Amino acid sequence: MTLIEFKSIGTIHSPFKNLEGMPIQPIGARGIKGQIQLNNEYKDGLKDLEGFSHIILIYHLHLSRGHALQVKPFLDNQKHGIFATRAPKRPNPIGVSVVQLDKIDGSTVYVSNVDIVDGTPLLDIKPYIPHFDKHEDDEITIGWFEDKYQDAVDKKSDRRFLRED
Repeated sequence: MTLIEFKSIGTIHSPFKNLEGMPIQPIGARGIKGQIQLNNEYKDGLKDLEGFSHIILIYHLHLSRGHALQVKPFLDNQKHGIFATRAPKRPNPIGVSVVQLDKIDGSTVYVSNVDIVDGTPLLDIKPYIPHFDKHEDDEITIGWFEDKYQDAVDKKSDRRFLRED
């Protein structure tokens, strides 16, 4: 396997000091405020970002230990292949969240609907563009999530992915 290295471009801050009790998706984090402290060397990359209402955060799931090819996700009691879930025990622990962009002040980005633990290393920011990111004209199927996704609003994280097993 080829080794690929990434460098953090900043740190995501949120009210969630640990994983337990944290929302599992942005839909369950409505109104939760957070900030991104971008490393100063990347500040100029924020130019024109304030014109977007939402942004995509790509980050390192730094608290995840090890990986599993089958997991019991937060929304189900059955095991599923890791690539059919959004569980953090991934071969490459990378997380993605779409959050609301509130404002930018210097190298600090203020966001809402944050489902990310405090201190998470940020890898990248991309603008959310519905014309590119939504697929309204396609027939969308969501597999085993079909009768589970609505539970994400109230479901909170627990300790299940902190273990090595």
